[in-house]
Amino acid sequence: MFTKKPEKGVDVGTSANPMASAVPSPSMPKPASPAPISASPVTAVPKPVPTMSSGKSIPSIFAGDISITGNIQSAGEIQIDGKVEGDVKCTSLIVGESADVSGGIVAEDVVVRGKVNGSIRGVRVTLEATSEVEGDVYHKTLAIEQGAYFEGKSRRQDDPVGSAPEKSGTTAAVAKPITNGSTTTTK
Repeated sequence: MFTKKPEKGVDVGTSANPMASAVPSPSMPKPASPAPISASPVTAVPKPVPTMSSGKSIPSIFAGDISITGNIQSAGEIQIDGKVEGDVKCTSLIVGESADVSGGIVAEDVVVRGKVNGSIRGVRVTLEATSEVEGDVYHKTLAIEQGAYFEGKSRRQDDPVGSAPEKSGTTAAVAKPITNGSTTTTK
């Protein structure tokens, strides 16, 4: 609507950006020279842990084609869809529908959709309709959906995770058979 008359000494070209082709006039300030770059040592910045939009860390997922023999320990969340023969200790655990866990579980939150043969210790334990659990469950809160299979004892505790028995470096005593004449007794 209103156009400003060009200043004296400024050549206005046909460019879309009138400042692009402008020749500076004596009244225009000169651009400042860039600051010198100092050679400072480069420090490595640790990579952030990948997180989901909710702020939780991304779970470690053991897919259905994975079979693990041994104990698993994590400071984060784990989702198991494969087979595990050993104990699992983490912050949060999801046992998927195709999972088969043979061993003890210790976690703050435990959601079971598959098979577990062993004890479960968790503050919040949920056995969903597709779960099959054979073992004792130590919990603060327990939810069992209709259709879930549960064979074992349910024990409410204020701190089921903190009261989990620690594995010691010593081995357990092995039962030795004692032969007394024609009978054998194990002690």
